[in-house]
Amino acid sequence: MLGRSPLGVRGSLKLTMKINALLAVLTALAALGLDSPSPARGGAAEEEGVALAIVYDTSGSMQEPVRDKNGKAAPKYVIANRDLAAIVKQIQTFSTNSASGTPRRIDAGLFIFNSPGAREAIKFGPFDAAAIENWARSFSSPSGNTPLGNALNTAAQSVLGSPLSRKHVLVITDGINTAGPPPSAVMPKIQQQAGQQHTQLSVHFVAFDVDAKVFDAVKKLGANVVGADDEKQLNSQLEFILQKKILLEEEEPAKK
Repeated sequence: MLGRSPLGVRGSLKLTMKINALLAVLTALAALGLDSPSPARGGAAEEEGVALAIVYDTSGSMQEPVRDKNGKAAPKYVIANRDLAAIVKQIQTFSTNSASGTPRRIDAGLFIFNSPGAREAIKFGPFDAAAIENWARSFSSPSGNTPLGNALNTAAQSVLGSPLSRKHVLVITDGINTAGPPPSAVMPKIQQQAGQQHTQLSVHFVAFDVDAKVFDAVKKLGANVVGADDEKQLNSQLEFILQKKILLEEEEPAKK
């Protein structure tokens, strides 16, 4: 004689109906994309790629002369324009020359001073080499003061909003902060925000024709700081920051 199920026929039927109902609910939620709670901003898995905001000093002191690559005097903005265009070419090469053959993902934007803060000269988004190069060729009117702290914050907010995993702000400047909070007052807040989003943001300062010690305060907070007195040094330092700190081109060869 066969033994009865501990639940009995009626109990087994009820259990089966509950399981079927639960499976139906889960199936419906999955179809709606609601099978799991939505992550908070910054909590979602980041995508591989580089997010880079360039802060370019457009203050009046960029009209002052320094030595160009030939040893002759030239306005700082003319030299910086050339080096900005050179940066763009390197980024473009990096984006299209991956080991896998698939173009690398890059978000980028160009920020210039607009006292008491900064504005996007080239909107932050998918890397647009032509737009930044065109801006570098045409810019010819540096003026105003140097709101470095506010400009850093504006650029950082765009980078932190990118889903790409490697986040950087590159600041090219020839002076100390003259409007708004200094960068050293802004950086801790940016770092805290990055931590809350479970990500990291790297900040790089290139001090052009200004003592790099001016930026000791942000260096102590973790920023990379290098100095450049003329065009040759500016070109060299920007290449170093770009290749060794931002792009990090060394990677495993593609599998055959």
